[in-house]
Parts: sequence; C-alpha cells; structure tokens
Amino acid sequence: MNIENTKAQMRKGVLEYCILSVLRDNDAYVAEILDTLKDAKLLVVEGTIYPLLTRLKNAGLLNYRWEESTGGPPRKYYGLTDTGKDFLKELTHTWDELQTAVAIVTTQKNKNHE
Repeated sequence: MNIENTKAQMRKGVLEYCILSVLRDNDAYVAEILDTLKDAKLLVVEGTIYPLLTRLKNAGLLNYRWEESTGGPPRKYYGLTDTGKDFLKELTHTWDELQTAVAIVTTQKNKNHE
C-alpha cells in the first residue's frame, strides 16, 4: 500500500468541508481559497478546486459574483448560500463527532499496545 495515496485520500475526504469553512465568514476568489488551503498543508491545485466549486455551486451550497479587479480581469468571488450555511453547520457537527470518535479509538489502541 502506498502511504502517499492514503494521505491524499484522507485530505480529499475533508476538502469540501474545508472549502465551505473558508467561505464561512467572507466571500473569496479561487486564489484566496487555494492560498488558505495550501497554508494549511492541504496541497490543493487549481485543477482540483474548480470541479469541487462547481459541484458545491450546483448543489446550491455556493453562489458567485463577478467583481472588477484593479490589476487584471474580473474575479469570481464565491460565497455560501443560506443552504450552504446550514450544510456547513451540519458538517461541523459531524466533524466534531468524528474527531472525538477517532481520538477515542486511536487513544485506546495506543494504550492497548503499551
């Protein structure tokens, strides 16, 4: 088994949640979203994020608007819809439960092996 593949799959599994979380308080354009994810070591490339943003938009979780840029072409800013905000709240609750469950299991496993 390839550890890098497993690590990449774990990251992909939480990417939608992370994108929605980035947009929780403010609209952002793709470069800002990518920078935030890269700063968190999620190693995302543009080819990965555009299909995700489209899927989230088509699901009614995101909307976008065009805004003129002083230094180039207009930028597409993404933001959460009301449905997206509700969805994010539910995902946050599920994420908290999952983190707790994983911590319990991995801590018990470590104690059993000591």
